[in-house]
Amino acid sequence: MGKGTEPETGWRGSREGWLEAGYQALIDGGVDAVKILPLARKLGLSRTSFYWFFEDREALLAALIDGWDARTTRPLIAATGQYAETRAEAMLNVLTCFLAADIFDSRLEFAVRSWALQDERVAARVREADEARLAALTNMLARWGLDTAEADIRARTIYLVQIGYISTQANEDIETRLARIPMYVRIYADQAPEPREIARFNARFRPDDQP
Repeated sequence: MGKGTEPETGWRGSREGWLEAGYQALIDGGVDAVKILPLARKLGLSRTSFYWFFEDREALLAALIDGWDARTTRPLIAATGQYAETRAEAMLNVLTCFLAADIFDSRLEFAVRSWALQDERVAARVREADEARLAALTNMLARWGLDTAEADIRARTIYLVQIGYISTQANEDIETRLARIPMYVRIYADQAPEPREIARFNARFRPDDQP
């Protein structure tokens, strides 16, 4: 391959750099946009530098799926185990996860779910994630005293609504979303949040607010 077709920088970049470029391509253009040469051009690197970090494109795609799990499923499961004084506060911990892009990457979630429509292996990973997330939500509610059947149904209500926001790419501004949170908590947890709990929650998304 001629040197004129690939940038030669004398720097191989990093595995993390290639992954971040892959994530952005996946989010912006879907899995078909995740190709080695366009990523190399975007990074200003030679195509051959890719192979210092990944055996081939399939290895990159596998790493992207693992990273999706780390950027979505793991933080959601962690949120279900965070300290809370009330069931409503425990639910607010979960909702914080879904609303905060730095905790749960909703754009990546949408991209992977779209990818799953054309790749059964990815679809299987998504199903595994759905099961793990639902189990974590169910267990959280059970720890707060709900019986198994009610915890399961409420967990599904929480999860399917929140994933629905992502899957439909609902265009809802943050003020509208925050205004609806108290009622969502009441529906999801069968307990209304205290004003101080809502104040702390809102402060996460409105830094100027004082809890």
